[in-house]
Amino acid sequence: MSTAVPERPVEPQRPVELTAEPPGAGRGAGRGAVAPSRSAMPRGIGWSVRWIAALTVCQATLMVGLGLLITGPARHLWPLTAEDGVNEAFVRLRTGTLTTLSSVASEAGNTGTVIGVTLASCLALVLLPRLPMWRQAVFLAVAVSLQSLVFLVITVAVDRHRPEVHRLDGSLPTSSYTSGHTGAATAIYGGLALLALSRLRGPWRTVVACLLCVLPLLVGLARLYRGMHHPTDVMGGLVNGTLSLLIARRALLADGAVAAPPASASTPTAASTPTAGPSRPVAPGRTAVVFNPTVTDEAGRDALRRVLEHHGHTAPVFVETTAEDPGGGQTARAVRDGAALVVVCGGDGTLRAAAESLAGTDVPLALVPCGTGNLLARNLGLPLAPADALDAALRGTPHRIDLGRIEGDGLPSTYFAAMAGAGLDAATMRRANANDRAKAVFGWPTYVLAVLRELRTPRTGVSVRLDGAPALRRTARMVLVGNIGTVQGGVTLLPEARADDGRLDLLVLDPRGIGGWLSALWTLLRGGTTAAREGGEGGAPVEFFTFRRADITFDTELPRELDGDPVTAGRHLTAEVAPGALTVLLPTREQ
Repeated sequence: MSTAVPERPVEPQRPVELTAEPPGAGRGAGRGAVAPSRSAMPRGIGWSVRWIAALTVCQATLMVGLGLLITGPARHLWPLTAEDGVNEAFVRLRTGTLTTLSSVASEAGNTGTVIGVTLASCLALVLLPRLPMWRQAVFLAVAVSLQSLVFLVITVAVDRHRPEVHRLDGSLPTSSYTSGHTGAATAIYGGLALLALSRLRGPWRTVVACLLCVLPLLVGLARLYRGMHHPTDVMGGLVNGTLSLLIARRALLADGAVAAPPASASTPTAASTPTAGPSRPVAPGRTAVVFNPTVTDEAGRDALRRVLEHHGHTAPVFVETTAEDPGGGQTARAVRDGAALVVVCGGDGTLRAAAESLAGTDVPLALVPCGTGNLLARNLGLPLAPADALDAALRGTPHRIDLGRIEGDGLPSTYFAAMAGAGLDAATMRRANANDRAKAVFGWPTYVLAVLRELRTPRTGVSVRLDGAPALRRTARMVLVGNIGTVQGGVTLLPEARADDGRLDLLVLDPRGIGGWLSALWTLLRGGTTAAREGGEGGAPVEFFTFRRADITFDTELPRELDGDPVTAGRHLTAEVAPGALTVLLPTREQ
């Protein structure tokens, strides 16, 4: 945020009488762990190696099994019986220009090119930034290496002849299944796309990521055009490269963002030893750390403890959330006992529960993003690596931000920090949250897959009354109320939303047909048009409104969600802003 809200000094509080968790205590079963700092790195490396090895064996088994199925029992079944016709059709399409273009595209997936791009990218990540991005570099190298290793296993186990057409390239005596060019291109260019989404800023990061993701598809088409592979070989290459990316990402990156780099015993990391001269906006005293054990393991807690102690917050008390109490009770107890600082380590749901108990108090919150969405942390400009986020917060100053307060039929009055909605958005969250394992493995792309499966969510009539004005009548597939505007992948759903402006923002989504969906997508990618922001007479695919209080009534019962968590379905929502309700430690912005 570029404009700070008025600050309130935070006085030291009396000590809390809680039982401190000794180092190494508590559960460590979480799977989205905070990146460990230097002393915990051996454990982190061991976990990563075991994770990669186990999943790579599963990946190789899956790919070999598919290959044996394609060359065995399924070879006489459609669509495999149509593959020769596809290859022959590409031969008939050949022209001089297309042949030249296909040669260039094929070269992008050639072994030499992929090795060169991988080495250049890794060197750039280590040498060019102010702080070397070791973990990103390792991620790229591991993803490409895993793809190559599994490819070699496949070629040994599966024997498939290349298409019986004139081939434009020579080839090694390897199996046609899978396409090594396509798999390697998917691993390197897809990996660069993931890093672009997590490291670049502004609308161009989505464009860059999309262009990088197109390259493996072009390589696959080129291999088909040049007669080197069957269509299923190319599809196998795409799958092989994608699985390698997902395994490397899950083992080496935290929510797509890079944590502290590996270091030797004599080299401190950003997480374990921050730079000298930290500011101390909060008087060090008893500190409560409310953490979700499913996303914060023992090594992660150790890393956070070191950051806190460096800033003078000695003997922090770690209190874990439970399924029955996701953070509200633990936070309320810490406030009652006089905590000077509450650190919340979890996803958007944990944050919402803690914010409910901190709202209206002067106790500051240090937000440590450890979940899948982390929407508030993204919009407040916090690093997404947990230890880095805590270090940045403790170097910053207290700021007041707004919360939203919402209630409805069957929904008691409660706060939300990021977004609340009904319709398509809530149905997407319900589907994505139904598979915790997919969320743990794939991260936020799980939501992309979920929304694609919910696009047929029917529209319904809705009445919207804003700040006591006459009600507006609309139809909608989704109504979204937001305190912030940007979601995963850098997509901005509410272009005017700010967490400290004393207002909430409303999106009404009602695309009709393919043209309507394309128009809605274009509007959102551009950050909203003027007409859409002002709210016209209705009928637009997307409309935006700003308000302090909104009463929303639907004609039919819709699924609803708060900060990504599904809640009971209903027909009514009343949303109201709570200005400056939450004190958050935020990094100091340079003027």
